[in-house]
Amino acid sequence: MTCAHCHQEIPERSNYCHFCGARQHNPPYRRLMRSSQNVKIGGVCGGLAEYFNVDPTMVRLIWIALTVVPGALAGGILAYLIAWIVIPKAPTTQSDSLTGSAPVEHAAKTS
Repeated sequence: MTCAHCHQEIPERSNYCHFCGARQHNPPYRRLMRSSQNVKIGGVCGGLAEYFNVDPTMVRLIWIALTVVPGALAGGILAYLIAWIVIPKAPTTQSDSLTGSAPVEHAAKTS
């Protein structure tokens, strides 16, 4: 990586240049968002899976297992509903809208 101010080579992900002391612009932090691709009910488990870079099925299984623990059923469902409301939905990409959201019309054959 090169410093944007003095153009010297510095280590990757450095916050400051070791030569001139200028602050480097690191990429923005990751945001927790509900998934727009891995959706079963509200996209909460899919969003958690994308954030932690794990399989969404494992997150769903863990959530279900923690929900059916005696006495935690209401808490697990309530936590999911609160997460569904609080966590923002990820924006859909252009490729998502082209492949999955629009219905495909087939031409009818006439005999």
